Amino acid sequence: MLVLFTDYGWADPYVGQVKAVLAAEAPALPVIDLLHGAPDFNAHAGAHLLDALCRSFPAGSVFFCVVDPGVGGPRQAVVVEADGRWFVGPDNGLLSVVAARASQVRTWRIVWQPEHLSATFHGRDLFAPIAAWIAAGRFPQDKLKRCDKLDVEFDAADLPRLIYIDHYGNAWTGLRGGLMAGESVLEVKGRSLPYCRTFSEAGKGAAFWHVNSSGLVEVAANRADAAELLGLKVGDPVRLAGSPDSHLH
Repeated sequence: MLVLFTDYGWADPYVGQVKAVLAAEAPALPVIDLLHGAPDFNAHAGAHLLDALCRSFPAGSVFFCVVDPGVGGPRQAVVVEADGRWFVGPDNGLLSVVAARASQVRTWRIVWQPEHLSATFHGRDLFAPIAAWIAAGRFPQDKLKRCDKLDVEFDAADLPRLIYIDHYGNAWTGLRGGLMAGESVLEVKGRSLPYCRTFSEAGKGAAFWHVNSSGLVEVAANRADAAELLGLKVGDPVRLAGSPDSHLH
């Protein structure tokens, strides 16, 4: 299957234009819109978000990944195979957390250019055909060149910042919940938030933290918009106090 992860949003024609290419090059394959609301221009947040979200997909899945503010510039275009999943996108750090946390990784540079390549829409013209060919079982060996590693590699340790805010106002962090202790307190924007396992354990309108369904520590509020309530935005730092692992943050 082809899985789309971008900051394109739904209000513009970009997702549709990409899907037109995918349909032409791999018409029989399902296309999953995983996320088109990744934080705009923020490859660092996107890298941690992608790593959390990709893990529910089976080996063989091909991820079309675009958060690419440097499109048309000197950054490279790459293909990464990480633990059997494939990722196609810019070499700007977006794929680096997935690669660093995988036990088996292979990396290629995309050395091919189509006859018509927009300077500002490599997603449609470059990444989409490569992703479609890989997903369809037509690995484009002649268009790729093996390389040892990515040019841009973010620190793969947990990221103690907000990386995504969903439409409910739940604020996802780059901290993996499996490392956290339930009795810990999460500090954000001068507030200390208690842990609750579920929304219903908190009072109506009360803010708390929990481990969300993607395995990340999340700031939430019961039947309320936590981001609005606390004045949160992507990039805000967080700190977990009282955890045995809190020295990491």
